Amino acid sequence: MPPKRRYVSPLREQAAARTRALILGQATELFAEHGYGRVTVADIASAAGVASKTVFASVGSKSDILNRIVDQGVIASGYEQAMEDLLALRTPESVLKALAHGTRMGNEGQFAVHEAIRKALPVHENGEALWERATAAYRDALRATAQHLHHLTPPPTHSVQETADLLWYWFGPTGWRTLVVENGWSWERAEEVLYRTSVATLHTCRSPKSACTSL
Repeated sequence: MPPKRRYVSPLREQAAARTRALILGQATELFAEHGYGRVTVADIASAAGVASKTVFASVGSKSDILNRIVDQGVIASGYEQAMEDLLALRTPESVLKALAHGTRMGNEGQFAVHEAIRKALPVHENGEALWERATAAYRDALRATAQHLHHLTPPPTHSVQETADLLWYWFGPTGWRTLVVENGWSWERAEEVLYRTSVATLHTCRSPKSACTSL
């Protein structure tokens, strides 16, 4: 006789998924507020209203939890669709405007995730690798944007690599955090100023003044 197939209850799977989501959500908030090094699995379990053994069984160790937070943050950013829309734009100003808005929404929406990761870096055993994994897709998206800008008219006054570096400087997570968290700017004001700064810096007008886009 063939071996019996294990029955998987859809309701049980749904309950397990909700438990994982609850644990990861509470862990993200705790890591963001208190720092990865100061939070224990027991703290996470208490915040989620479950036993510590449930945390280990559902999502693993504290390091496993942080890795899951990183992976979920990349997925939740929705960068792939945003990049598809951005790369369809045909003027430098529209591209930079979309980039400013898209990165603002991503950083604002994923703020707790970014804080959880950032505060883990000094104490995590593989902090540098963790940051690279968390930001790899972000950097790739900005490099693709820089390349796209150099195919439009007028192209940036900097090289492709310098353009990508400047986009990371302005629109990377550190740039947003510097303005909003450290200096108290609103997300809306930061978006406006970063957009205008990027246009003014990357596209210093090379054509007659009448042909320049007014900022």
